[in-house]
Amino acid sequence: MARNKFDVDEELETPFSYSHLKRLMQYIKPYKRKILFTIFIMLLASAAGLTGPYLIKHAIDSAIPKKDIGELSLLAGIYVIALFLIAVCMKYRIRMMSEIGQSVIQNIRKDLFTHIQSLSFSFYDNRPHGKILVRIVNYVNSLSDLLSNGMINLITDIFSLIVIIGFMFAINAKLAILAMIGFPVLAAIIFLIKNAQRKAWQDLSNKQSNMNAYIHESINGIKVTQAFAREDENKKIFMEVSKGYKNSWMKAVRIQFLLWPSIENISVLTVSFIYIVGISMIGQGVTVGALVAFIGYIWMFWTPLSNIGNFYNAIINAMAYLERIFEMMDEKPTVINNPNSRKLPLVDGKVEFEHVDFGYEGADRVLKDIDFQVNPGETIALVGATGSGKTSIVNLISRFYDLNSGYIKIDGVDIQSVTIPSLRKQMGIMLQDPFIFSGSIMDNIRYGRLDATDKEVMNAAKAVQADSFIGRLKEGYQTEVNERGTRLSAGQRQLISFARTLLADPRILILDEATSSIDTETEIALQKGLESLLAGRTSFIIAHRLSTIQNASRIFYIEKGRIIEEGTHEELVKRKGAYWKLYKSQYAAHAAG
Repeated sequence: MARNKFDVDEELETPFSYSHLKRLMQYIKPYKRKILFTIFIMLLASAAGLTGPYLIKHAIDSAIPKKDIGELSLLAGIYVIALFLIAVCMKYRIRMMSEIGQSVIQNIRKDLFTHIQSLSFSFYDNRPHGKILVRIVNYVNSLSDLLSNGMINLITDIFSLIVIIGFMFAINAKLAILAMIGFPVLAAIIFLIKNAQRKAWQDLSNKQSNMNAYIHESINGIKVTQAFAREDENKKIFMEVSKGYKNSWMKAVRIQFLLWPSIENISVLTVSFIYIVGISMIGQGVTVGALVAFIGYIWMFWTPLSNIGNFYNAIINAMAYLERIFEMMDEKPTVINNPNSRKLPLVDGKVEFEHVDFGYEGADRVLKDIDFQVNPGETIALVGATGSGKTSIVNLISRFYDLNSGYIKIDGVDIQSVTIPSLRKQMGIMLQDPFIFSGSIMDNIRYGRLDATDKEVMNAAKAVQADSFIGRLKEGYQTEVNERGTRLSAGQRQLISFARTLLADPRILILDEATSSIDTETEIALQKGLESLLAGRTSFIIAHRLSTIQNASRIFYIEKGRIIEEGTHEELVKRKGAYWKLYKSQYAAHAAG
């Protein structure tokens, strides 16, 4: 897949393969009995529908010349019953196949959603989220018609085609052979356009993905857009992306609709030819009724061929989407449980880094020979310039990424030898920009521990000073907040996140700029809550505001991926090194303010 750019087309990493259709069939297999019964019903309806021309032949050649009202009434009655049977069967087919098709789509979407939740951070680092979303929603939806109607219609049309050819040969073998002369021409046309059609729909899926990615990015960044008055420029970019989608669509449709008029033209020419030949054969083994019936069957002959051609178009279109869907399903997590991994028992919180090197995919090393040991219950502060590697260190503890070399151990156990869920369930992580989910405040705090009681949720909120602002809300803890909590202030979102982390009761706590959006007054009040949060836990705190970390057990100063200083606040100030310079600059800035 393409890297994190909305306007870069994605190159398929796997070539076209009919194995995608085989994989699709695995989703259809559980509904095999219902599908077989539906096929039987449709074959019955198809057989009933094909009796029409034959009944007309008997009416013209037998009942009408003999003026036999009884026979004519019988033939008409049989035809009415056939039409009624067709209507009943079609109603059943539509209901049943819609149910089966939507069930298959639901299962595909469920598997796709489940799979993307297992993928590593690096996957999301490198892909626009809009391009991920378009696969789960749009591409899966595009399979709907194929699953609901396509395959059943294909089987029915093939059956109809065979029966029609049988009727045609039963009426007149010579005319039947002549009626087939357009078929090789149609086959040649299909062969010539199939590759162009597939490439056109692949290009369309790219442009649709690009447009979805840009829309998603624009919505997420709407505040920045309006703040910098970028609306006109964004509109121009969108129009370019949208134009690319439109042009790709028109190209794909032009190629697709080469098939339908080809079938129509070949069928008209064939019928005209049979009319000429058939009329000349009347009285020479061909009756008027036989010719009328034969012409009726020729039109019927080209209808299933046209439907099969449309199904072929649908398959080509669906393959462009199936390739993208299964490509994402085949994406492997880069961070996985090792074959012999075991569950990590409840830990005390001793953390060891042994000569750890790490670099993100396609980038230079951001951590170089990191080596330290943290005892249970210690609070470690990580400080340093932006991009020095602080966040990378805490990301490795939770194993969001795998290190390049070295070892990370918790209570003496290599974290790569334990299962990922058992490791992460003992971690509590507070981010600089905490995510608030749509739902109530109560649900958001309870997110990491679903069995918590309302009282436990409220106690956690009180401990981190969140209860006071929640109490002022009209609905209190049941106040509904929208996605990302945009109705809340940044400080309020962080307090909710603090409560969520405390309620989860982690053994190792990670605070990444967790108080950056909280005002000084609230931060002072929060200190008691932080004491509750940090008590008895091994903690790692990343902070640019040094006032929040002066009581840390130790402070690591990180520079260019290395720990260049280590000690308590007092020890580092006395050394007058890099930390002292940072502290002095902040103190001077605070004094000046």
